[in-house]
Amino acid sequence: MEETQTPTAEPRTKRSRVPRTPQRRGRVLALQVLFEVDLTGHDWQASLRVHAKAVGSSDAVAALAEAWVAGVMTSLEPLDAVLARNAPMWPVEQLSAVDRNILRLALYELQPGSATPPKVAINEAIELAKQFGGEASSRFVNGVLGSALEEFSSAEVSTT
Repeated sequence: MEETQTPTAEPRTKRSRVPRTPQRRGRVLALQVLFEVDLTGHDWQASLRVHAKAVGSSDAVAALAEAWVAGVMTSLEPLDAVLARNAPMWPVEQLSAVDRNILRLALYELQPGSATPPKVAINEAIELAKQFGGEASSRFVNGVLGSALEEFSSAEVSTT
């Protein structure tokens, strides 16, 4: 994938119609933390505290981000395996850091048993990709997550 910018509190595009719900702000914060940890190896809890303070996140937004980052970090290997199966032409380590972490976050939310409806998880990931990713990121993210959703759905059907 192409080189992209570092996710910051302000998106690079002016999308005034994008709702800034606590969930959206929590996902942006989670993406910032995942991006930093992925590239630097910093402790995710410390990174979360720094980023939450820097953007003035409410306790509710920080709690959402913490739950998502903790979930992604504890499920990193299985999430990357799902990612590798659903984007076979792109080795996980060769994806842009922004795309890789948007996908990890969304795949975590797409897992069976998640409280987030699949369409919401996919739409939120696409919006993050539009804001922080490269020109083709939103289409790439949509395609990978659509395939992963089919994989999760067929796995859920076969276990019931």
